[in-house]
This record gives sequence, structure tokens and C-alpha cells, in this order.
Amino acid sequence: MLSGVSSQHGLRARIVLAHYLEAVRTRGSPVHCLATLNLDKWTSGSAYDQWMGRWSRLLADEFLKWLCVSSGARWLDVCCGSGVVTEAIAEFCSPASIVGIDASPAQIAFARAQRTHSGITFELSDATAVPFPDASFDAAVCGLGLNYISEPARALQEMQRVTRSGGTIAAYVWDYAQGVRFLREFWDAAIAVDPEARDFDQGRRFPMCSPDGLRTLFRVIEVKEVKLSALQIVTRFASFDEYWAPLLSGQGSAPNYLASRDAQTRAAVRDRVQASLPTDAQGSIEMPARAWAIRARRA
Repeated sequence: MLSGVSSQHGLRARIVLAHYLEAVRTRGSPVHCLATLNLDKWTSGSAYDQWMGRWSRLLADEFLKWLCVSSGARWLDVCCGSGVVTEAIAEFCSPASIVGIDASPAQIAFARAQRTHSGITFELSDATAVPFPDASFDAAVCGLGLNYISEPARALQEMQRVTRSGGTIAAYVWDYAQGVRFLREFWDAAIAVDPEARDFDQGRRFPMCSPDGLRTLFRVIEVKEVKLSALQIVTRFASFDEYWAPLLSGQGSAPNYLASRDAQTRAAVRDRVQASLPTDAQGSIEMPARAWAIRARRA
């Protein structure tokens, strides 16, 4: 059992986790999809920044304003990827130190090369086995990554373990099912053309990416003052080509789906998406996007 988790709480955590995993199983398992479809691996930091990183940074800024952690804190950024959130912490929060961890060697290499602010270090690490002693950090966060961890409850328990008593544990995830229009328009078009796309759709695969899903997941750790909030941003594209080009990168869920289809299917999806997007007279596209954020204090 993890340090700091009582036997009584450990039993409650296992019960809650069992209910969570059953809900995931019946609505589409992220663990199963990761294993069989291999959709969600990012092996290129530059491709991530082109497709998702710019929106991730807008969300990170909103998240950190809402989190309001005091300056001089020791931070852990779990599933740091290309280091977008890590960099935002460095620029916005006046931290004492920040450690970003990720399981992808390519992402860590990119982050080390690109995010060179003083006080930042990046470590190759599994989120379910964080290589730091108990109570090493004042804040442990995970931005847009919790649903991609094979055992998100275990990762949260590790975040709890390495956070000091009274410290902050927080995460945010895209509202794939309803709130991320630039993705929702893509998946709705893809499903209309190719019914198999339904199995790739993040809105179906990640039921935890909702207020109820996050609340349920946070019950496996010993925390207090749990709060949720919607993070709202606007995604802007100068043209349809700017929207579409990152979808051909083969990096991330939607691009990996497209890469698995034949040219005729890809063209049909492209045409349907283009017809559905809200394009103004100059050809630019603007759509709202929402993520759900959760924070709590370490008991």
C-alpha cells in the first residue's frame, strides 16, 4: 500500500476504483483502446505543439489563474509531454522549482531542448511510479494527460504521495464529448462517413473526462476542498488548411485515425468537416473549446 494511505482509506479507494473501472469498461475502456489501437501516443514534441500545444498553453494559463498557488512553490507536472504546462508554470507562478515527468523519451528530449527556463528539470518517468520521496512537492498537476495514463487512479495516488499535507493536487482534461468543438466537428464528420470512427472517438473512449468522472476518480485519494471548474478558450484558425494540416501528422488520436484510413475515406472526411466548420468571409474559423478542471488539498 502507498505510504500515507490508511488501510481503511485503501479499502475505500479500491471500492471506488472498482466502480470507476466498471463504468469505463461498459462505456469504452481507455486502457483497452491504448493497448489495441495505439492511438494516443505522441512521439513528436513539434507535432504536438502544432496540433494541440497552442490550445494546451491557452488552457494552462486559465488553469493556473484558477489554481492560484502561492509563489515559491515546488511543482510536479505529471505527463508533461512537450513541456507546455511546465513552461506556463515557470512564466506565471514564480515557482521555486518545477519537475516535469513523462514516459516518452522523445517528448522529454524535446522539452529539455525547448523549455529552458531556470528551475525546470525534466525526467523520464512513469506517472504510476513517480521517482520522488513522499511530500516532495507543494503542488502536483496534470494537464490534458490524466485520461491517457493506463492507471489514472494509481497516478493520482502517486501525486498524493509526493505532495505535502495541505498541498495542491489538480488536473484538467478536455470535455471531449461536448465541449471541444474543433474535435467534435471532426469526429461527427468522421463517424458520418465511416462508422468505425466511433471506436476512435475520444468522447466515447474517455468517460472520465467529465465533472462526474473527475469527481469519482478523485475519491481514490485522501483530499479535502475538492473544487471543479470549466476552462473556456476560443480556438482560431486562419484557414481550413491551417485546421486540417496537423490532422495529417499521424500524431494523436484524430491524426492516427486518419492515417489508418484509405485515401478515399480521408478525402470524404475532409470534405464533410470543411462543409461543417463555421468559416467567415475571410476563410478563418473560430470555435469555442472547454476543458474540465479539478483541484483539491492533500489531507
